Amino acid sequence: GIITADLQAEVEKKGLFYPPDPSSIRHSTIGGNIACNAGGPRCLKYGVTGDYVLGLTVVLADGQIIHTGGKVIKDVVGYDLTALFTGSEGTLGVITEALLRLTAKPKFARTALVEFNSIEDASQTVNAILKAGIVPATLELMDHTAISCIEEAMHLGLPLDVEAILLVETDGQEETGVTREIETAAEICTRHSARKVTVAKDETERQGLWKARRSVAPALARLAPNKLGEDITVPRSAIPEAVRRLKQVSAKHGLPIVIFGHAGDGNLHPNILFDKRDPQQWAKVEQMVAEEFAIALDLGGTLSGEHGVGTLKRPYLERALGPVSVEIQKRIKRSLDPQNILNPGKVLPD
Repeated sequence: GIITADLQAEVEKKGLFYPPDPSSIRHSTIGGNIACNAGGPRCLKYGVTGDYVLGLTVVLADGQIIHTGGKVIKDVVGYDLTALFTGSEGTLGVITEALLRLTAKPKFARTALVEFNSIEDASQTVNAILKAGIVPATLELMDHTAISCIEEAMHLGLPLDVEAILLVETDGQEETGVTREIETAAEICTRHSARKVTVAKDETERQGLWKARRSVAPALARLAPNKLGEDITVPRSAIPEAVRRLKQVSAKHGLPIVIFGHAGDGNLHPNILFDKRDPQQWAKVEQMVAEEFAIALDLGGTLSGEHGVGTLKRPYLERALGPVSVEIQKRIKRSLDPQNILNPGKVLPD
């Protein structure tokens, strides 16, 4: 299938825009994005992959081919099979074609990097920005552990004496409106105890601010042989408590947890750094992951905001959804794939 970044580059030549931007954008395919209903930093304003899937061609387990959806804006005829297959992780059918919705490419973007002395101040700022009627294209969070890891590996000049950094970006078709939104967001940050607000003056500075966020994954790869990243989601108001509890899990087991994510929608990416060659460390990681999931559910959140279930989250699905919901999904699976030949062992527990 086509690589997501390649699709975006092609449509942007025509002045169009495909917004979903998972971190694997230069490696993942559109088919894979649809199978996981992938998100990304821009999903706060623009939504996730499923919001841009108008229709699908799917090969079923018995070889039959079905077409779902279409080019119309409104269609409420029958069950929404497009939504059923989107996010099904290859367990219900093989997606061979997709009809995608495109929008007009934003002409302008403004970006600010904001430093905070506490996670609480950063979290309250996120809510204040949204309550002001501003919906940023991105509203990203990096905690102190993430900042330290990036600086240790990349030497970007990030401050090591702050607890959190927010990366705020506004975009749109009118330059004055985009500029007004980033300036208002910057003022809100200052009112909520931001230590420093840096607004990029041009595209070069904007890319420089983004370099920190984009450096998280390569930085972690340099600092440990292995990492296990999750994507729990909690209500925005619960972000400080989630971070506090995750730090307790890290201290309890003696392995680092680096926290970053999409603060605008409460989607956190706690990454455990470890060495899988050490059986004791791997045993700790398995326990830590279970505790991460428990934190998310206890705070009214969910196991996954964009990565999906796969195999790791299967044992926790019933706790997250309840036995009736899981049983209904098993019936759907058996109906479409009675021989269990489509991506067996994924998503649903045995």
